[in-house]
Amino acid sequence: MNLTREPVPKLIRSIAVPASVGFFFNTMFNIVDTYFGGTISTQALAALSLSFPVFFIILALGSGFATGTTALIATALGASLKPQAKMFAIQGITFGVLMSMGITVLGIWSSPWLFTMLGASGEYLAMCLVYMDIIFLGTVFFILNFMLNAILNALGDTRSFRNFLIVSFFLNIVLDFWFIYGGAGVPPMGIAGIAVATILIQALGSVYLGFQVSRTELICDRCSRDMIPKLHVVKEIARQGIPSSMNLMTVGLGVFVITYFISSFGKEAVAAYGVAIRIEQLVLLPTIGLNIATVTIVAQNNGARLYERINEVVRTALAYGGVLMVMGTIVMFFLSPHLMKCFTDDPLVVDIGTVYLRIASFLLYAYVILFVNVAALQGLKQPMYGLIIGFIRQVALPVPIFYFLGHYLDLGLISIWWGIFAINWSSAMATFFYARAVLIKTTGALS
Repeated sequence: MNLTREPVPKLIRSIAVPASVGFFFNTMFNIVDTYFGGTISTQALAALSLSFPVFFIILALGSGFATGTTALIATALGASLKPQAKMFAIQGITFGVLMSMGITVLGIWSSPWLFTMLGASGEYLAMCLVYMDIIFLGTVFFILNFMLNAILNALGDTRSFRNFLIVSFFLNIVLDFWFIYGGAGVPPMGIAGIAVATILIQALGSVYLGFQVSRTELICDRCSRDMIPKLHVVKEIARQGIPSSMNLMTVGLGVFVITYFISSFGKEAVAAYGVAIRIEQLVLLPTIGLNIATVTIVAQNNGARLYERINEVVRTALAYGGVLMVMGTIVMFFLSPHLMKCFTDDPLVVDIGTVYLRIASFLLYAYVILFVNVAALQGLKQPMYGLIIGFIRQVALPVPIFYFLGHYLDLGLISIWWGIFAINWSSAMATFFYARAVLIKTTGALS
């Protein structure tokens, strides 16, 4: 796959489709966890929902640094600097392993405080801690998989990670049931079984993705000495990765903020939001593929100074996203009650989730605009804007707006949903015009 010569629409499809299929199964993996959590109890389902923003911090750090590493490797490849690309690949793996150790220690130490702040106590708190302590212990496998996949993405290979995610989904169905309820010598573990299954699958993924990376031109048999951290390389990875990670982490902070404000409306509201955002993620899956394609293709063409192709990538990704999200809006608006009932039989949870999903269905293209333009900026090695707009839309605006609408004016839970709608559309428009200005300055006038 030649990312600097082949037609842009074909390249976007070749990268985005496998990535989106893979992340479809990744979301289904999470939905399986949500389903089995609901079979344990409503409290277990609420514990998984409350754990999501904490879990998301791990995913944000891994995904953000992986995106930064992909941009660095792809830019070096586009500029025909293969030794530099190899160094970024190897040092990225080292950086990821070291970072995961810090996350494990800090996560286990801080999670009781985080969950208590979110309103958990008693058995509810105990369930959250049992689940997340196991997840934190397996952080190294999550981060390692992100960094290995970053190398593959820089080469245009999204199929390997897709294959892992597909197999993971089917394994998770079997292991969740087995570990939750026990059998064949395994004791019943309840909610802990969901976490153990997740970590075991991630460990198997590290073996598979490591094998796939070892077959690329970026890793060699005698590269072990290059894994010793090199300060100048680590600084560059951090310079690209920290803003990208912090941008994604603001999503986790945003879920914290939303959960904090909706928790005053009861556990049913928290459970409904947890289920609803899983469904929303499923509909938004094609945007993940478009983001990966945009970062990778923009980065390689930026390295090769093929600027008109960069403009074409952004235009094409936005067009594809528009078509896909029109279909997503129709599905989410009309089928939301039935989708909620797939995960819970609590009528109040279903009703709350349905209202949220119907409002959110008209937000979908705003996310496309946000994500594609931020991805293009990351491909140009300009990741700071993503962090700034992420903080504004996830924290700086929601806190005063949600307080004013939901508590000061006492407009109820629905005011939180409409607040989310207004904030994200405003952010999408600001991002579109900012990215357009940057592209004009960097690549010349847009056609």
